Amino acid sequence: MSEPTIADATNRIYESLQADNADIDAHIATLKAALAREGLKEADFDPARLVQNNRSGRKLMQAYFRQRGVTVKFSAK
Repeated sequence: MSEPTIADATNRIYESLQADNADIDAHIATLKAALAREGLKEADFDPARLVQNNRSGRKLMQAYFRQRGVTVKFSAK
């Protein structure tokens, strides 16, 4: 079985955010591993797909992910 890609891990995080953060820590760990495999340092998220697409929601997400070793940036795709 192949390792999940960054896109797969990111989609799982979007789904988790929609499901009231179910298993979010496991999905963040998967994303962190995928980023490491590809030699990247930060994950890119589309703010339009977030449950709380406001400044405080984005800052909270960045802080939570940073505590788990993943840098988050936002850009419209």
